[in-house]
Amino acid sequence: MNKEYSIETKCIQSGWKPQKGEPRVLPIYQSTTFKYDTSEQMGKLFDLEDSGYFYTRLQNPTSDIVAQKICELEGGVAAMLTSSGQAANYYAVFNICEAGDHVVMSSTVYGGTFNLLTVTMKKMGIECTIVDPDDSIEKLNEAFKANTKCVLAESIANPALVVLDFEKFVKVAHDHGVPLIVDNTFATPINCRPFEFGVDIVTHSTTKYMDGHAMCVGGAIVDSGNFDWDKYGDKFHGLTTPDESYHGVTYTERFGKTAYITKATVQLMRDLGSIPSPMNSFLLNIGLETLHLRVPRHCENALKVATWLQNNDKVAWVNYPGLKGNKYYDLAQKYMPNGTCGVISFGLKGGRDVSVSFMDSLKLAAIVTHVADARTCVLHPASHTHRQMTDEQLVEAGVQPDLIRFSVGIENADDIIADIEQALENI
Repeated sequence: MNKEYSIETKCIQSGWKPQKGEPRVLPIYQSTTFKYDTSEQMGKLFDLEDSGYFYTRLQNPTSDIVAQKICELEGGVAAMLTSSGQAANYYAVFNICEAGDHVVMSSTVYGGTFNLLTVTMKKMGIECTIVDPDDSIEKLNEAFKANTKCVLAESIANPALVVLDFEKFVKVAHDHGVPLIVDNTFATPINCRPFEFGVDIVTHSTTKYMDGHAMCVGGAIVDSGNFDWDKYGDKFHGLTTPDESYHGVTYTERFGKTAYITKATVQLMRDLGSIPSPMNSFLLNIGLETLHLRVPRHCENALKVATWLQNNDKVAWVNYPGLKGNKYYDLAQKYMPNGTCGVISFGLKGGRDVSVSFMDSLKLAAIVTHVADARTCVLHPASHTHRQMTDEQLVEAGVQPDLIRFSVGIENADDIIADIEQALENI
């Protein structure tokens, strides 16, 4: 793709490049398997000596073409799609971690990611130290160990809406010889491109803004290609030493800057199989084509709603990084000057019970276990997505018991505000 094209053009033009007589729209390669003429041809694919498709559990043309579009939007060198954002974060970490290793993670990550690292991966022998994203460099340094393999954080935390100080976290991670992995779901590459600030690997729950219509669950991993795995020798031996399951191939030697994604594809996807369906990838591509139109509208509407809430007597507090005076406003202006996201959080006077009653009175905004699509929706994290966490863990994650996560859609902002107003009148 022409590097000079704007991100708006890439949303439309990146990925599928039809040749003479081919479909203008990306086809759905709805096939589990792919034909070859000789056994030798197929054998070379299994030995990673040739490129091509042979089984959709590893790769599929529709999915790869959409992954390439996301890769170009983020400015990376290689990308892959997964069946969910949760799978993307799991693969991103597990690709370089194994039993006996250690991860440093921001305390404000999404509750599902928090449990993935602190509960499930702990059972696999991977330990995790939780850090406050607002901690000083000196404090963050204390979390690292000799066996630390990566740092995991979010560009905008879900639902705490903490804006990550990329430069601080990049410095700390790189000073300890490990990559920084950032989940960029809420900001999207429209508003933030973490690689430009030194981040090494980006993940997405494409289920959210990228899909945009709550149609398909999915995830993505994008590699910047900038982390030097060989520099740290045996620390990342899965990438830098021979893989006996592929006749001794060494990924960094054979695949260079695409080693990380290649390993995640041919090894993790081969063995764990969290693939997206070709149909879901096709629908994701449709969503991506309007990402550059939807995200600014989400942000515009969210700022209007947040401003209105801030001036309402029944509202105890409002958290939105786009509001002047917000704790993360300056960081947002530094890293995301064109906007943050369409998600805001707030609490009502009277606490948790009043917040729940308010939600039950909404008419336009729907109570759903989702966020970041075209329709306005609402959730009470303490009762829903984070209900497995203790009160202490909730506070540590930036989730107050009365916190309402309000995902502002792309409807008319006045209609959204009117819905909030009538719901407040009922409490």
